Amino acid sequence: MLTSEFDYNLPPELIAQMPLEPRDRSRLMAVDRAGKKIEGRHFFDIADYLKAGDLLVWNNTKVFKARLFGVPMLNEEADGIEKAVETTGRLINAARIEVFLLRPTENNHVWQVLAKPGRKLRLGMKVVFAQDFAGRVILKDEGGIFLMEFDEDDLAVRAKANKYGEVPVPPYVKRKVERTFENEYQTIYAKHEGSVAAPTAGFHFTPELIEKLKQKGVQFAEVTLHVGLGTFLPVKEKEIAKHKMHSEWAELTAKNADLISAAKAEGRRVVAVGTTTVRTIEGIYKMMGKITAFSGDLNIFITPGFEFKIVDALITNFHLPKSTLLMLVSAFIGDLDFTLECYKKAVSERYRFYSFGDAMLIE
Repeated sequence: MLTSEFDYNLPPELIAQMPLEPRDRSRLMAVDRAGKKIEGRHFFDIADYLKAGDLLVWNNTKVFKARLFGVPMLNEEADGIEKAVETTGRLINAARIEVFLLRPTENNHVWQVLAKPGRKLRLGMKVVFAQDFAGRVILKDEGGIFLMEFDEDDLAVRAKANKYGEVPVPPYVKRKVERTFENEYQTIYAKHEGSVAAPTAGFHFTPELIEKLKQKGVQFAEVTLHVGLGTFLPVKEKEIAKHKMHSEWAELTAKNADLISAAKAEGRRVVAVGTTTVRTIEGIYKMMGKITAFSGDLNIFITPGFEFKIVDALITNFHLPKSTLLMLVSAFIGDLDFTLECYKKAVSERYRFYSFGDAMLIE
């Protein structure tokens, strides 16, 4: 299939810049795959579509402040680190560079990073983020990803990133100086820190809605997938089959694996909250041949024709044109034309799009 087949026209004003409050006041497009029916509701109505025994599975990953700004220095003695940062640790050098932490490698002192502008970086160059925080460029690959070495291990690097960095909201969210998005760009059930992008389908849940679902008999399970480059990397290939996904770290505990396996064995629905949850569950099944405890890297690219083995229903947001996420949604709906019809209807009815936008329930 061609990447161009997954395109659609979206007026820029429909790209949501902030979530609604309360979060469950967002709109909900309920999609019946088999009957090709579309119904417009609000997210707080989702209890009308879920029933006792349904297993709702979400991604409990937590976003850290992965966007850093630093001063590149060919010779760390040239001007002195003191001149690169203020006494508070904040940058004052106009030649700063943006570094986006992606994920640690097996050597937990070395990270994969993106840099902008990348042309400023050279091998061996030190990038100073604060008086007590710096990294050194040790490799640049052809895909524009750098390897950066730190003195600290991965946990300490995340701690300092949270101290000096910024929440990595997507570029289509026009950041305002007074907004840090520390609370907005996070699900209320986030637990395990490690993502550079949020599993945004979960933004719509509130404590009150979760309690309402529990009272109805809906059950809950969790996965962890630390969202990385593979989620938001644009598809540049003309043919989608040639696109290469990047691995992301995922974990499914034995307890949660048992909950999912029991639901399938008993004929109860597994409802995935977000595409990252789908990739985790279906990726583990594809790799292991069953749902079982797992911890490690996953690399799965779900496109039309994929046979879903575990997920029965999907809660998701409205995704970018020609993105891997839209391809996954199209695969789950099972009909590209109907998928694009849903998106066309969302545009005509002025739904809000992307991370802070409205939701779809696909059954």
